[in-house]
Amino acid sequence: MFRRREAVPFSFVAESERFRSNVTPPPADRATVPELLGRSLVGLTVVAGLVGSLLLGLPALDSGQSAGHGKQSTASQGR
Repeated sequence: MFRRREAVPFSFVAESERFRSNVTPPPADRATVPELLGRSLVGLTVVAGLVGSLLLGLPALDSGQSAGHGKQSTASQGR
């Protein structure tokens, strides 16, 4: 394929792995009170949605075997 025209010295490659920058990143901005309230409101909404879907979905997941297990159909009764 494509070959480099100039060779990269091994010492340059070895030094690049341990290079450390002397520039420090800027400090992170602190969240304001409205941002914290908004995040907590979104979190509570997500949790309430999950709990609500679980409460509404559990009856639909019930197999119905336990409620109708003791009953017999009219066809099974001897005539």
